[in-house]
Amino acid sequence: MTLGTLAVTSTTGAEAQTASIRGFVTDTEDGEALAGVNVVLESNTGILRGGSTSSDGIYNLTRIAPGTYVLRVSFVGYTSFSDTLAFRSGQRLTLNIELAATGAELEEIVVEAETETGAARVTAGLQTITPKDMDLLPTPDISGDLASFLTTLPGVVSLGDRGGQLFIRGGEPSHNMVLVDGMYVYQPYHILGFYSAFPSDIIHQADIHTAGYGAPFTGRIASVIDVKSRNGNKHGYAGALAVAPFVSAAQFEGPLIRDRVSFMGSVRQSLVKTVAQQYVQQDMPYTFGDAFAKVHAIISPTSQLSVSGLYTHDRGTIGLESEDRILEEVGWKNAALGLRYVVLPRALPFVIEILLSYSRLETQQGPSDEPVRWSKIQGFQYAANMTSFYERTQWKWGLYWRAPEITAHLGGLFQDLDFGFSRRHKAGLYLEPDFYITSGLKARVTLVGELFPGQEDRGRIESRFRLIWQRGEHEVSAGAGLYHQEVFGLNDRRDATNVFTSWRSAPTEKLSEAIHALAGYRVSPFPWLEVSLEGYYKKISELFIAEWTSYPRFTSRLQRADGKAGGLDLRTEVRLPYFYGYVNYGLSSVRYTSKQLSNELWFGTERLHFRPPHDRRHQLNLVGTTRLNGFDVSARWNFGSGRPYNQVYGFDGFLLLDGVMDLFNAPDEQRVIYGRPFRGILPTYHRLDVTVEREFESKLFTLTAQIGAINVYDRRNLFALDLFTTEHNWQLPIVPTAGLRFDFR
Repeated sequence: MTLGTLAVTSTTGAEAQTASIRGFVTDTEDGEALAGVNVVLESNTGILRGGSTSSDGIYNLTRIAPGTYVLRVSFVGYTSFSDTLAFRSGQRLTLNIELAATGAELEEIVVEAETETGAARVTAGLQTITPKDMDLLPTPDISGDLASFLTTLPGVVSLGDRGGQLFIRGGEPSHNMVLVDGMYVYQPYHILGFYSAFPSDIIHQADIHTAGYGAPFTGRIASVIDVKSRNGNKHGYAGALAVAPFVSAAQFEGPLIRDRVSFMGSVRQSLVKTVAQQYVQQDMPYTFGDAFAKVHAIISPTSQLSVSGLYTHDRGTIGLESEDRILEEVGWKNAALGLRYVVLPRALPFVIEILLSYSRLETQQGPSDEPVRWSKIQGFQYAANMTSFYERTQWKWGLYWRAPEITAHLGGLFQDLDFGFSRRHKAGLYLEPDFYITSGLKARVTLVGELFPGQEDRGRIESRFRLIWQRGEHEVSAGAGLYHQEVFGLNDRRDATNVFTSWRSAPTEKLSEAIHALAGYRVSPFPWLEVSLEGYYKKISELFIAEWTSYPRFTSRLQRADGKAGGLDLRTEVRLPYFYGYVNYGLSSVRYTSKQLSNELWFGTERLHFRPPHDRRHQLNLVGTTRLNGFDVSARWNFGSGRPYNQVYGFDGFLLLDGVMDLFNAPDEQRVIYGRPFRGILPTYHRLDVTVEREFESKLFTLTAQIGAINVYDRRNLFALDLFTTEHNWQLPIVPTAGLRFDFR
């Protein structure tokens, strides 16, 4: 344990009657912020003030009467810190603390019960995960990835092992907000479903909000995934090099100015098409990769600045080729650049966060040099978030401005839309107080006000609520809120192999909207066991989906739909010496209702009620890891009930008349005659993945060797039925995996 700079300032007025202390808590080895650290101030009569550090490692204790107290700081796996401090009236102390890891070498896997993260630690729809949680899962890569962890969560549905799309608690992929260091990432998942833009090497922690989230998250109606990246080592250089048949990666970090400024960079590139495809019994025409870089600087004892950048690329074909159908490539590229400034003003009990960022997504269908369809969304985002701390309340407030612009050329897709260029400005402000009503009861109220300049000055107000009650090992939580979305992604779900998505601004008079409600219970009856149960309900209106017609491939119109989603998630987590594991079960139901005049011609009614293709009724994940004779063994078994799909009654020819034509010789387009939407049910899905790892230590580096297999018992899981050929499109067969990773220090 070491101390940073101790700064003292004074205040006047009412605040001058009391004192306060705040600062950053970091790891003494690399300078990384420590989140969830317990910080308490004790007097002779017991604990006077207490709290835990934020994701930036910030603690803030206020309203301290003049006197002498003991400050105690403790965190699982680290040596505790304590110091006796004398506070004078009006003092505002800044005390930065570094904690040292205990350094104990454990031969067994031990997951401490005190941690704020874990598979079962869910509160009012929020779950926080760390790289350690991701690295426990078996994947084709030797390093963990956020995408692999997300697919183990109840309520998260993936259509298959490719496509790069996740559906969270009833929402579409474009209904999910994904952020990294405050930067928007519109398409964060790679074309091969094991990978996202976020390898565990770059992640500090990730907050997953699956329902009922508060401010400052506005503009999405399903979920929020808020990723905070690591800052990089400020005390020494470190790096890693990983080689595997699916993906190879390199990561490097170190100080630019020792103890003050650090950098961290990561690069990954797929080898699927050149290496893995040689031994997988299936074509794998996929190329993808990503790069991330960050510079973090300690400007002063009370302020920090970081600049982050992200780039991803994906390209491949999904589906099956036939004599009359040549698959078109689909591809996308993400780029983002952002600045984040965090400051603890010397004269005010605030934490101020300022965010500036630019994000861009380009999607294509067809050859890369001359795509048939393409779409681009890009724009700047600005935000200022402030948090103030008081004895029994914590107030958050802020303001933001976003201006995404969208350009698209769809070549006949969604013919009733006028595509070209559009820009949507949005300005908003929010107020979000937390009330600590008793020692175990906490309430949060959120109010959000927004304006859309240039759109007839339309505005809206949204409210949200969160309640948490804790007593001993028991916790009860509830939440509710109103949400909207002003931009959305368009995708033709009639064919599961179509993953091309175009973004569009919604008409301000009819934005997509959602109402969330949830309630949960969590209990830890033993230090090694934690169980949580959470139910949720979402009512969604003004969705945008493909019209139900049998026009040729992907040539359709857009129609509106309303939806309802509800479910129950059960999580059980076990932490024992030599074994760690969890079981996640999700029961869910998603229903859409659409209305269009042409439905009367095709189905005899204008209004259709149907299950969308991501409505998976039952989902079960079993994860376990243990250590045997120095080997780390991890296994995951995933089960999912059959999802809905479109049944095909037959085909005919279709010819678009454009002037005088030779009807006997002119080539026609194949047309699909659909049944009622999504009345068929695909077979159940289940798969077992296993990996075995062993570490070898030397003075210069640590070598990790891994072997394993994906889909161990070679289950033939169906990805989709090709609507134009009725051929089966299978997911990956049994895939042996192996890899080496060198960690340098």
